[in-house]
Amino acid sequence: MSTEPRNTAELNDSEHLAVLGYQDSFDRSMSLWANFALGFTYLSPLVGVYSLFAVAMAAGGPPSVFWIFIVGAGQMLVALVFGEVVSQYPIHGGIYPWTRRLWGRRYAWMAAWVYIWAMIVTITAVAEFGSGFLASLFEIELNRESTLGLSVLLLLVALVLNFTGTKTMARVARIGLAAELIGVIAVGLYLLIFQRKQSFGVFFDSMGVQGDGSYLNAFMGAALAGLFLFYGFEACGDVAEEVANPARRIPRAMMMTIVVGGVSALFSFGGYVLAAPNLQEIVNGQDADPIPAILESALGPVGAKIFLVVAITAFLSCVLSLQAAASRLIFSFARDGMVPGHRWLSKVSGTAKVPANALIVAASIPLAICIIIYLGSDELLTQITSFAVLGIYIAFQSVVLAALRQRLKGWRPAGPFSLGAAGFAVNAAALAYGIFAMVLLAWPGSTGVFVTDWTVLLGLAVVAGSGLLYLLLARPDAKSTAPAGDAIDVAARLRAGSARQGSTSIAP
Repeated sequence: MSTEPRNTAELNDSEHLAVLGYQDSFDRSMSLWANFALGFTYLSPLVGVYSLFAVAMAAGGPPSVFWIFIVGAGQMLVALVFGEVVSQYPIHGGIYPWTRRLWGRRYAWMAAWVYIWAMIVTITAVAEFGSGFLASLFEIELNRESTLGLSVLLLLVALVLNFTGTKTMARVARIGLAAELIGVIAVGLYLLIFQRKQSFGVFFDSMGVQGDGSYLNAFMGAALAGLFLFYGFEACGDVAEEVANPARRIPRAMMMTIVVGGVSALFSFGGYVLAAPNLQEIVNGQDADPIPAILESALGPVGAKIFLVVAITAFLSCVLSLQAAASRLIFSFARDGMVPGHRWLSKVSGTAKVPANALIVAASIPLAICIIIYLGSDELLTQITSFAVLGIYIAFQSVVLAALRQRLKGWRPAGPFSLGAAGFAVNAAALAYGIFAMVLLAWPGSTGVFVTDWTVLLGLAVVAGSGLLYLLLARPDAKSTAPAGDAIDVAARLRAGSARQGSTSIAP
C-alpha cells in the first residue's frame, strides 16, 4: 500500500476537482480528525453493540463476539478499495459518484437509490433507539407517544446543528467521538478489569444456543452482530469537498474508522459479556434489554446516569453524521440532474455553505417514518429497518464490483492513495467477502411466518423495484449530462495534469 504513487507534483484540491468537472462550492474546513470523527460516529460501535447485544447473544451465545473480527477484516478490504476510488474521485456523495464514474448513469442510479433509502431508514432507527436513552435519563415513561416525541427531538436538534455549517458538524462529531470512546472503550475496560463475573473461556462456550443441532448454524445466525457494526466509514467520502487534501486524508480516515471502531466494539461487547450478572438468562433470550441492568450492577445508579448522558451524546452525534452524509449524497444526486426537484436540492446555502435543502429532506423523511411507526404496529420499526443493512452492503458492493470491472479493462487508480500491484487481489477478495455477507443478510428466517422470514428481501424488493420503475419511466439518466464511466480517462488526465504541475514547479 502506498500514498505516494507519483514522483510528480500533485494537483491542489480545486485543480483536482476541475479535472473531474466540478468547481469548489464548499468550505474545506474539515481536518483528518474531524473526517475520521464523522465516519466513526456514523459507524457508532456504542449504538451498534447496544442495539444488537441481546439478539447476538440469544442467537450465537458468547462466541458471537468473533463476528467482530471476521466482519472487521472483510470491511477493511472494502475500505481499501474505497480508498483508491475516493483518492481519484474526491467528490461529494460517495457511493453515487463513484459508481457513476466507474460504471455508468443507470448503474449509479440504482446503487444510489437503494443506498439513500437505507441511510434514511437508518437515521430513523438510530433516532428511535436514542429515544429510549433520553426517556431513561429524564425518567420519562417510554411509550408510543414519548418515543415519537423524543425521536423527533433528536432529528430536529441534529438538523439545526447541521444547518450551522461544516465547522459545527465537525465539532459535534469530535464530541461524539469522545463520547463513543468513553462509552465503549473506557466502560468496556472497566467492566473487563473490575467487574468481571465470567472467565475469558466463556467466549468459547455456546451455552447451549444450538440445542440439538449444529453450532455452525447458530453462529451464522449471529452474524448480524458484526455486519451491523462495520459500515459508516464510507461517510468520510460523502463530504469529500469539505475536507482539505481529501485524496490523501479520506482513505486514512476510513481505515482509522474500521480499526478504532472494531477495537471499541470488541471492548464493549466483551465487557458486557464478562460483567453480566446472569449471562445464561441473556443467552436464553429471557432478558431482551440486558445492558441497563449490567451497567447499574457495575456502575451503580449514578454511574449508570452518567453513562446515559454519554450515550445520548453519541446517539445525537450519530444522527447528525447520518443526516450530513445522506444530504451530501442527495446533493450529489441532484447536482447531476438525476432526481425530481434537482435544482432546489442542489442549492448550497450562501453563509453556512451546506446543502440546506438536501438536509431538510434528510431530516423530514425520517420524521415522517417516525410518525408512520407511531401509527403502525409495534413490529413496524423492525420490519422497515430490516432491509437497511442489506441495502447498504449492496451499495458497497456495487462500488467494489464496478472497480473490479474497470481494473479488468485496464484502470490504474490515479489518486495519491494506491494499493499498487496488490489492488486487483484486494478488490477480488473484497467482492468475495461482500457476496458472503449479503447471502447471510438475505437468508430467510425459519419462524414459518412468511412476512417475518422474508422481511429483508421484501423490503429490498419494494425499494429496488420502485427505483427501477422510476428509472425506466422517467429516464433521469438520459437527462443528465454529467460525466460517467470515465475512470480510465480521468486517471490519464490526472497523471498528465500532475506531470504538467511538476514541470511548472521546477521551471527556472
